[in-house]
Amino acid sequence: MAMNTYKVTLTQEERDQLTDITRTGTQAARKIIHALILLNVDRGVYNTGQQSNEEVCKVLKIGMRTIDRVKKRFVEEGLEAALKMAPTSRQYEKIIDGDMEARLIAIACGEPPKGYARWSLRLLADKMVEQRIVRSISHETVRRTLKKTNLSLGNRSVGSSQPKKTESL
Repeated sequence: MAMNTYKVTLTQEERDQLTDITRTGTQAARKIIHALILLNVDRGVYNTGQQSNEEVCKVLKIGMRTIDRVKKRFVEEGLEAALKMAPTSRQYEKIIDGDMEARLIAIACGEPPKGYARWSLRLLADKMVEQRIVRSISHETVRRTLKKTNLSLGNRSVGSSQPKKTESL
């Protein structure tokens, strides 16, 4: 890939908009960095302090590829696209499916092992491996799954065999 293939030329209105983004401090850090990149690599008549990609790279402490990607997106898709995050194409594999989740909840609602007052995330992870529900699982994955289902290990009724008190009429 040839360097400096894309030439950024900003209008005065675009420069003003980008300058506002960098000065307000209420924007996402990445958006501010992208705005600074565009302001510094601008080859238009409104930019008095043109800098090379290498200079921008050193000052902003970012990689050359980032500068090239921002310039390419500006030229091909426009200002808004250059400021936004590129959508990721990465596919995330689910560690726990619905069946595993149900079995985890069943374990968490059951009696904790002897010697323990309640289930811990690590105990639940170990139990799932022991019962061959999964080959391996981290306590963090257990935590995220239980959080998603609003199941709290700190709740006294979880794993408790004592009936709840009810008012009699």
